[in-house]
Amino acid sequence: MNIAEVLAIYDQQERREMRYPDVVRDVVPPIVRHINVPGRRSFIIYSTLDASNADETIAREAAFFAELGRDLEWKAYGHDQPDDLEQRLRAHGFEAEDPETLLICDLNDLPPTLQQPVTADLRAVPHDGDLMPWIKDILTVEEHVWETDMKWLGERLEHQLRTFPNFISIYVAYIDGQPASAAWINYPEHSQFASLYGGSTLKAHRGQGLYTQLVAIRAQEAIRRGYHYLTIDASEMSRPIVEKNGFITASTATAYIKFANPPASI
Repeated sequence: MNIAEVLAIYDQQERREMRYPDVVRDVVPPIVRHINVPGRRSFIIYSTLDASNADETIAREAAFFAELGRDLEWKAYGHDQPDDLEQRLRAHGFEAEDPETLLICDLNDLPPTLQQPVTADLRAVPHDGDLMPWIKDILTVEEHVWETDMKWLGERLEHQLRTFPNFISIYVAYIDGQPASAAWINYPEHSQFASLYGGSTLKAHRGQGLYTQLVAIRAQEAIRRGYHYLTIDASEMSRPIVEKNGFITASTATAYIKFANPPASI
């Protein structure tokens, strides 16, 4: 895989031209903004900035979303320009979240570990019917791992399952009938890339291969759906696992947040 060529396709399909369900895409050169529904972060994931227009554009977007009363996430990639984009975002009051690594896997060259039949108790969440037991199991995992209220995540996942069933698949891993891990995958239209999310595993069940099996079942589904690549913005915990399974580092990715109403200091 020629990573430079694939990254260029990724920037075009997954950033510049990407459309998300329920989100208004607004092209305002030199950026593409995505205006989310109230209560959820709006975001910018593509820009063509340089030293002459970066500060003016960052200030403009911060003011635009502040007037809307929406939190703004600006996703800064390691190959974005100008080279000091992240420092400029900080200077304009954006707060950095933990950095991640953008990794890509060519599904035409999937390693044997991800081609094997899944042996763990992985269950696909349905797209209709009574979803509350499933959402409860997902949040049991997510809230224990991240130690925070994630009701918003449950609401978003349920909404996407019901309203955009072709866009998302969710899997929950069970041990002795109890939820142990959860992960999902997005299938955007008009893109060669399917994207992995989640993969949180309860501490008591780590090291048992659940994360890898969840990657495998989603990779195999993506192949059946005709996708060419699999992507993930991986944390430092996830990165070594996916690297061992055929994913190649393409860039870094850090979310910078501008809060409409900054949280009070403790």
